[in-house]
Amino acid sequence: MDRKGFLMTASLAAFSISAFGNVKRIENQYKGDCVTTNDILGPFYRPGAPTRYDLTYEELSGSIIELKGRVFNSDCVTPRQNALVEIWHCNTYGEYDNKSKDFNQRAKWFTNENGEYAFKTILPGKYLNGNLYRPAHIHYRVTEKNSKELISQIYFKDDPYIAEDPWASQKKAEFRILPIILEDIKGNLTVNFDIFLKDK
Repeated sequence: MDRKGFLMTASLAAFSISAFGNVKRIENQYKGDCVTTNDILGPFYRPGAPTRYDLTYEELSGSIIELKGRVFNSDCVTPRQNALVEIWHCNTYGEYDNKSKDFNQRAKWFTNENGEYAFKTILPGKYLNGNLYRPAHIHYRVTEKNSKELISQIYFKDDPYIAEDPWASQKKAEFRILPIILEDIKGNLTVNFDIFLKDK
């Protein structure tokens, strides 16, 4: 399968998914429509990824990012502690690690008491899906005992392959197309993705 790299223009604008939810107080509870939308699981999910923050290793090429956010329940404001956040993605050549014991570009993490999670990884490359390249993306699977399972993906702002992709171009994906933020004076790159789960 042919592969080709891609260049990404970083955005300086801060972004938060939570800004797009409408929250109302009804009978002493917050209610909202901020629930994170789903996406396809894809063929490359592997159970058993290690619990780790850092997915990088010596031979890995690519731009390093910190991927972080918080997990909330459906009222849009209450954090979910001990939610299991799993991520997986391809390397810069568009290849998934489907077999090795190292589970490269795969990890899981449990949220803390504030619902926070974070991973250190790279910006993924692209690969052909039929005649089209899929835009760069990172897969998510989020599970929590009081919530419905979420299967989703994030994409990156200004990726030219989003418009023709059958999943990233959907209206429901618009709040999962995220900017890459230059977060500090050292040029560290960050992607922020807050997740809002549906109650069971």
